[in-house]
Amino acid sequence: MSAEERLAELGLTLPEVVAPLAAYVPSVRSGDYVYTSGQLPVVDGKLAATGKVGAEVSPEEARELARICALNALAAAASAAGGLSNIVRIVKVVGFVASDPAFSGQPQVVNGASELLVEVLGEAGKHARSAVGVAVLPLDAPVEVELIAEVR
Repeated sequence: MSAEERLAELGLTLPEVVAPLAAYVPSVRSGDYVYTSGQLPVVDGKLAATGKVGAEVSPEEARELARICALNALAAAASAAGGLSNIVRIVKVVGFVASDPAFSGQPQVVNGASELLVEVLGEAGKHARSAVGVAVLPLDAPVEVELIAEVR
C-alpha cells in the first residue's frame, strides 16, 4: 500500500505547507535529503492550542498536537521532494515540547509524531529521534516537530 493510500485510510490529507513565521523556508532539499523547519500544530492557518504541557495542555492533547506537527512536516518534506511517494524514509525526528517545569513526559508526547510517521510510511517511517523539553516555543505552541527525510 502506498503512503498516499495509507494517509487516505487514516482519513487524513496532506495539508498546505504552513507559511514561515520569519526569515526561513519550510524545507530544504540537499542531495538525497530533505530537512524541514520546525512545524507547529497549525490547522487551517491557526494554531490548534497554546500553553505548556503538564499545565494548560494535557499530555494526551499534546500527543495529538504532535501528530498534527508531523503531518505538517510530511507536507513540507513532500513539497521539497516532489511528492509524498518520493520520500524513501524518515531518518531523524526532533520534537520540542514546551513543558511545565514538573513535566518529564516529553518522549510520550513526541510518540504522537513518531507513530503518525509509521502509520503513513510503514517501515520507512521508523526513525532516530530526540524529544526535548523547552521553556517556550514560537506563538506559545505546546509542541514543535522537525524531520530529516531521505528522498529519491
